[in-house]
Amino acid sequence: MQLRRHVLTLWSVCAAAVALPVVGCTAQPATGGPPPGAAVSRTPAFNATDTAWILLMIPMAERARQLTDLAPSRSADPATVTLAAKTGSALRADLRRLRAALKLSGVPDTHPHEGHTMPGMVSLETLDKAAATKGRPFDRILTDALRAHFTQSRTLCAGEQNQGRAVEATGLAAAIAKSASRQISGLDTLRAG
Repeated sequence: MQLRRHVLTLWSVCAAAVALPVVGCTAQPATGGPPPGAAVSRTPAFNATDTAWILLMIPMAERARQLTDLAPSRSADPATVTLAAKTGSALRADLRRLRAALKLSGVPDTHPHEGHTMPGMVSLETLDKAAATKGRPFDRILTDALRAHFTQSRTLCAGEQNQGRAVEATGLAAAIAKSASRQISGLDTLRAG
């Protein structure tokens, strides 16, 4: 229940494009220390922000990847197909890393956002529309949806970097944010052409 509250709070705060200083999402002071002689982990434990971020990013990346997979059969522009292939490859790599981080956190993947449409997430309606469209109209759907996805991903990653605790998650957020910036530049270049 507490994780679900953190996920909902994290999402509402990030959707408003503000930082994540949310009650309950910040690191709490330690009460005491490890017992004498106990091994101390070099990696801090995952906090609720870390796991909420991972659980949000997985479905977002999955939907964006599904959209990129449509490009070879729907787009008439070789540059769009190439961009979609590179983007899809990057999203697959992100998904592998996100799932590995989730496994490391010990939190089960309960798919808390299955069926949800959230800011920046490619909606099921958009996927259906893209699957029924070809040529330039498809390219516009693809580029608009991917730009929204990567813009929101950067916002979520910034929140994770500010309030997350586990190096595995905050480092992954930094890498995904950097990749999202490159993807947005690529989309802008494609549109300008």
